[in-house]
Amino acid sequence: MANLTGINKSLIILAALVVVLAGIKAASVVIIPFILAGFIAIICNPLITFFGKYKIPKGPAVILVVLIIVGIGISLGGLVGQSVSDFSQQLPEYKVKLKEQFVWLVDVASQYNILINKEQILAMFDPGKLVDVATNMLTGLGGVMANMFLILLTVIFMLFEAPMLSKKIHMSLNDPQRKMAQIDRFLESINSYLAIKTLVSLGTGLIAAIYLWILGVDYFVLWGVIAFMFNYIPNIGSIIAAVPAVLLALITQGPLIAGLVAAGYLTINTVMGNIVEPKFMGKGLGLSTLVVFLSLIFWGWLLGTVGMLLSVPLTMIVKIALEASNEGRWFATLIGTGEEAISEE
Repeated sequence: MANLTGINKSLIILAALVVVLAGIKAASVVIIPFILAGFIAIICNPLITFFGKYKIPKGPAVILVVLIIVGIGISLGGLVGQSVSDFSQQLPEYKVKLKEQFVWLVDVASQYNILINKEQILAMFDPGKLVDVATNMLTGLGGVMANMFLILLTVIFMLFEAPMLSKKIHMSLNDPQRKMAQIDRFLESINSYLAIKTLVSLGTGLIAAIYLWILGVDYFVLWGVIAFMFNYIPNIGSIIAAVPAVLLALITQGPLIAGLVAAGYLTINTVMGNIVEPKFMGKGLGLSTLVVFLSLIFWGWLLGTVGMLLSVPLTMIVKIALEASNEGRWFATLIGTGEEAISEE
């Protein structure tokens, strides 16, 4: 009887979870700008704290931060928007040239007795689709940023409310002393992660843009912005960001420059991702590599491009919430790195 009750409870929880996820997906138009505003506010909050050290009042500090955001957004929006427009016009021509390069590669392979059916491969694999992946994701994010006014208003209110948020959460708990450390750790971890990830991503995008400019690759500003944004996506983000730049270099400047672009991206992402980022971030946020990849797929399905960019912080929210519950702690351990279990042994 007890087992039957447990099964019924699990089924009810699962059904409720499905309903909640369906509701989130249906209301994603409203939820996505709010989530994006929340993470922008988290990233900007250290600036408010920095200005507070110099006795700048909260109101002027928030206005100054918002003006910085608007200034950067307008500047990048103009540059990237023009690049996206020009690139979209040239895209059909680029796809034709890319297919020609692919056919040439197949012909070269056949000279070394590597026989490949060109028609069958082209029917199954369109190399032009690789270029579409990054540009479509960028366009999708641009659609979200069309609600910029709503996002900015939400960011302003969140920045004013930020100092009281932790206290309100503590006061709302039944047992605040027991859960206070977990909530403080969660807020500190997300704040630290987003701040460090933003700086590393900014450095990655800037270095990539300068490198492509030196090599004479077209639309280097666009590829730099894509490298910056896609660096938030763990594991595969840097690969997706490199693909269009490498392919464009291949069809406009030949295999040598394309190889240099690929080598440059590999070097930049290796240094920034494996040396610089771990140095400042330490062991990270305690998620296994498999969970990071699966969270990328799940949040991307649920919330689109924004979900992919924020997949790790959103998964951390779920993990910390599960750790605070006796019933969900087993699942939090399951999606973790396993270091706790190793240390206990």
